[in-house]
Amino acid sequence: MASDGIACRILIQNEQLAQVKTFPYLGSLIAKDGECMTEFRTRLSRGQAIGASLQKMWKSHSIPISTKIRLMKALVWPVATYDCERWTLRKNEETRLEGFEMKGLRKILRVSWTAKKTNEWILNKAAVKRELLDTVKARKLAYTMVTP
Repeated sequence: MASDGIACRILIQNEQLAQVKTFPYLGSLIAKDGECMTEFRTRLSRGQAIGASLQKMWKSHSIPISTKIRLMKALVWPVATYDCERWTLRKNEETRLEGFEMKGLRKILRVSWTAKKTNEWILNKAAVKRELLDTVKARKLAYTMVTP
């Protein structure tokens, strides 16, 4: 992948390397154009996959809701927000991030997305406030304060 837009011609044992638009590097997707939308969507889908693998725990009646929420914050959110410091957060990404948080809370509370319950009702029932977006923004700000 060339970042300046000019195609490279690199030969190894007389075979040319293929040009790619994205490639994985240390668990993140690096895009040719510098966009992070693909990485953002991939991260949220990986977080949802982790949440789905914990379905037995979410359905358990012996675990309190507060513990389930703490587990979601400890097990699901780090997977979904890995390398979030380099994301470009636009309104669309902020909305998706808040939707990801609410979807997780609905799973924990066993409230279907078709049930006519507002997000505020879900937050009151779980006795929490929205904090995933604020956490991501704080991490981005802390990262920009450290790096020159």
